[in-house]
Amino acid sequence: MDKYILVTTACSSKEEAEKIVNILLKNRLISGGQITKINSTYWWQDKIISSNEFLIQMKSKKILFREIEKEIKKNHSYEVPEIVCYDILNGNKEFLNWIDKETK
Repeated sequence: MDKYILVTTACSSKEEAEKIVNILLKNRLISGGQITKINSTYWWQDKIISSNEFLIQMKSKKILFREIEKEIKKNHSYEVPEIVCYDILNGNKEFLNWIDKETK
């Protein structure tokens, strides 16, 4: 079951998040993504920063992660974008089949 993943990244604008999702969808690297407005607090350049961001959650296959990471880095405005991959340990068969069908 370690074939499937959930990839997350956060962007500074909704437009950037939508751009990244659309590129990944068109390249068949993800089967879908959700964009959610969040408030983030983090260390950056020796200061605590609080800002609004847009979190993207994307479904895909583990074998595609490096390509996903490369495209996010190429299209992301952050110097150090958060790109995190989580294994999907369990999921309903129809959902996992959908990921297979919609990705390369």
